[in-house]
Amino acid sequence: MSLTFHWFLPTNGDSRHVVGGGHGTPASPSGGDRPPTVAYLSQIARAAEHLGFVGALTPTGAWCEDAWLTTAMVSQASERLKFLVAFRPGLVSPTLAAQMASTFQRQTGGRLLLNVVTGGESHEQRAYGDFLDKDARYRRTGEFLRVVRELWQGRTVTLDGEHLSVREAALARVPDPVPEVYFGGSSPVALDVAARHADVYLTWGEPPAQVAAKTARLRSLAAREGRTLRFGIRLHVITRDTAEQAWAEANRLLDGFDPETVRTVQAGLARSESEGQRRMLALHGGSRDGLEVHPNLWAGIGLVRGGAGTALVGSHDEVAERIREYHALGIEEFVLSGYPHLEEAYWFGEGVLPRLAAQGLWRHPAGVREAVPAGQVPFAS
Repeated sequence: MSLTFHWFLPTNGDSRHVVGGGHGTPASPSGGDRPPTVAYLSQIARAAEHLGFVGALTPTGAWCEDAWLTTAMVSQASERLKFLVAFRPGLVSPTLAAQMASTFQRQTGGRLLLNVVTGGESHEQRAYGDFLDKDARYRRTGEFLRVVRELWQGRTVTLDGEHLSVREAALARVPDPVPEVYFGGSSPVALDVAARHADVYLTWGEPPAQVAAKTARLRSLAAREGRTLRFGIRLHVITRDTAEQAWAEANRLLDGFDPETVRTVQAGLARSESEGQRRMLALHGGSRDGLEVHPNLWAGIGLVRGGAGTALVGSHDEVAERIREYHALGIEEFVLSGYPHLEEAYWFGEGVLPRLAAQGLWRHPAGVREAVPAGQVPFAS
């Protein structure tokens, strides 16, 4: 089975430094180095498509551009690339969301994937008019996905739920194909929702032993529901021709972290209600020491960024080996990113993917490798 790789659209801006943001923290000033214009994001999308990434994750939150609108525009600059659109259930009606997804599928030739983000920060949710607590938000997510999935099957839906109610909801046109649902969350209620409704469960980049424990739990919960899940992992990546070059780049990024910014970001993230965020923070404890928490797994990104905070760092061979290690645990999809996103897409696409292809673990989704002449990597100016 060929592994699936997705890239990331930095709709909070891009830079040669780490751009912070997420989980209630604002985007850092470096996000202005390369503003998230449609032109620049389209450049990243075309590069990702060319290199063999299947899709591109687009985040959600007040710290970035709207994912639905942005990807609708960027989709017009690409041909095959799918868009893993992050959205928050409960901020729009499930019927409208199902209709939006159906329209997106038709207008892009079936290139929508949905990343359901329940929202781990109450203060951020309240800014959008959502005053439920965390567990209630997850229960509402379950109701939301139940309605959406039934609508996508062409059914007429009536629901009187704890949080959502619809009467005789129906779609004039169902999506073809039905978008796959990606879902993350580490709390018990989140795992229950994933087991019932997700197609792909996404975990942040924890060490393999922690990932193995979490996926085992999900398999058990899904089996009780008569379902099976696929598993994916969200990671940053710094890969170079040699390990020394890769770690030099990681250290360059680390040197750019202002100590006061680290303290401020860590203080904000410490208030997070997200179990996943708590597990990310536990990997580094706010310290610059001991950041390699597993061979080639570096927790430095999480010092200044909320959400996914670990990176695979090493030579192309080492990064490929870590991917094989996660794959042995049942991870089939990898959602990756790197700073800057245009250049790092090429480092990974030209350095790691050919090694995985030679081992029979990956093939270009277009069927053939599209060659990039040596020395002609179209980096941004």
